[in-house]
Amino acid sequence: MKQLSLENLNRIGIEEFKEQKKQPIVIILDNVRSAHNVGAAFRTSDAFSIEKIALCGITAKPPHREIQKTALGATESVEWEYFETTNEAIDAFKKQDYSIFAIEQTTESQKLNTFLPKKEEKYAFVFGNEAFGVDAEVLQNCDAALEIPQFGTKHSLNVSVSLGIILWHCTEKMNIFS
Repeated sequence: MKQLSLENLNRIGIEEFKEQKKQPIVIILDNVRSAHNVGAAFRTSDAFSIEKIALCGITAKPPHREIQKTALGATESVEWEYFETTNEAIDAFKKQDYSIFAIEQTTESQKLNTFLPKKEEKYAFVFGNEAFGVDAEVLQNCDAALEIPQFGTKHSLNVSVSLGIILWHCTEKMNIFS
């Protein structure tokens, strides 16, 4: 076994990426404190070719040194938009027929392993603040909540880890790989 070289990875350029069909998924970052987590969101969103990232409230925006350090240039490929509040972002995406899911542990959250997204539908996933999660008012504006099953003592994952798990699950269930 040998690691693939950059030439063998068949990577596309930024312009080709911008032109290609995107997955019907939007990421909404609800007051995410860490610019490194924002950068990781961009990089992961590029990897899964999602439509857009909504940066809300105190969430850092490009250009930002710490975002760039983690994003590795994905801020140039992934479309993004800033909203003063997360509820403004949710309302905007609801008007575009997105189903809005908070990624949060709630009294009514659905376990991720039972969630079967449909390829023909559009989804927006709300990821919350590292310390407080998705804001209570924002939760009330979401259509539903998804919970990543966990079995350890912490019952919390880093925002960037959660984002990767959600995007992998959704693209795999939507048969995007085939």
